Amino acid sequence: MNSMYFTEEHDAFRASFKEFLQKEVVPYIDKWEKTGTIDRFIWKKFGEMGYFGLSTPEEYGGLDLDLFYTVIFLEEMQKINSGGFAAAMWAHEYLAMTHLNKEGNDSQKKKYLEPSVHGDMIGCLCITEPFGGSDVAGMRSTAIKKGDKYILNGSKTFITNGVLSDYLIVAAKTDPNDKYKGISIFIVDRNSKGLSATMLNKLGWKASDTGEIAFDNVEIPVENLLGEEGKGFPYIMQHFALERLLMGVNAHARAEYAVDYALKYMEERIAFGKSLDSFQVLRHKIAEMASRVDMCREYNYSITKRLDNGQYVVKEASMSKLLSTKMADEVIYDALQLLGGYGYMEDYPMARLLRDSRLGPIGGGTSEILKEIIAKIVIDKKEYKPAT
Repeated sequence: MNSMYFTEEHDAFRASFKEFLQKEVVPYIDKWEKTGTIDRFIWKKFGEMGYFGLSTPEEYGGLDLDLFYTVIFLEEMQKINSGGFAAAMWAHEYLAMTHLNKEGNDSQKKKYLEPSVHGDMIGCLCITEPFGGSDVAGMRSTAIKKGDKYILNGSKTFITNGVLSDYLIVAAKTDPNDKYKGISIFIVDRNSKGLSATMLNKLGWKASDTGEIAFDNVEIPVENLLGEEGKGFPYIMQHFALERLLMGVNAHARAEYAVDYALKYMEERIAFGKSLDSFQVLRHKIAEMASRVDMCREYNYSITKRLDNGQYVVKEASMSKLLSTKMADEVIYDALQLLGGYGYMEDYPMARLLRDSRLGPIGGGTSEILKEIIAKIVIDKKEYKPAT
């Protein structure tokens, strides 16, 4: 790999993680794709290997490693051809656990973060609502303080790990009259009275449990408030940069997998007396696809480096997700075409890969929203700043 970013230690981690996935995960992928659930034993195995603690401080059971270990974690999971499995793992570690890592206090971290690192608890992040996806400030869920509790009402949707997780990181309005300063974030236990979840039937990401969640007068102890009341919006915005970079990395990795698979197929497929990879029109198609993958991958690595150095990369991460997910959809579409009729068969990986990839330009902020964010930065000179 590129020695500008990856050390021998990174390479060793990649090799061991790849071997782990082939041995412990791949044999079960088709089963999980059919059932829509991932067996609990694999969460525990991820925890035992330290894979859920890559970015967590050592005092809470983590490894506190640089972000390029995260990049490897994401890239290798995209290459076992289950976007749903990969999403369940990274949504737990980098959506739910990120808020615990950054906003949680010591007691919250000991109760929820440590078991999450060890694979004993699964988390999910609940922001999107049925009536407002990318419009975070327009959420309708409320958490009104009454004595030593908050009373949570409302609903969330499209939540990865939303049905089978043990706890939920939930954003809700603590002051319904304040659009931006009225949002707070809470830890909600799955067994809370008044909480219900329904599994959603999706086009792709079949292995992950994506849910719609309803809160009916759910009582949240005041000690389950994450960070400060009223600062939920900047907390969410701050972590969107990481989420969007993650999705950009996922995109270049699955596109790379598609190109590699198509190349292998073309080497072996004979037509008109010669292999497909000797036809100029197909060779040039591969050249274009590989070039687009490389451009996105190198850009994503550079953003990772800046984010790891503490830079606030809202613009760059938004650009990464916007262009990388578009590239992945188009490259995977072309890769499927290169397989001809076999690309359309479920026995080959491209059909699933195409379906799974399509969520890229939607989840974590649609491409349309990202374009407006980028336009505000580039045209209006708007400055996005970290939460203080």
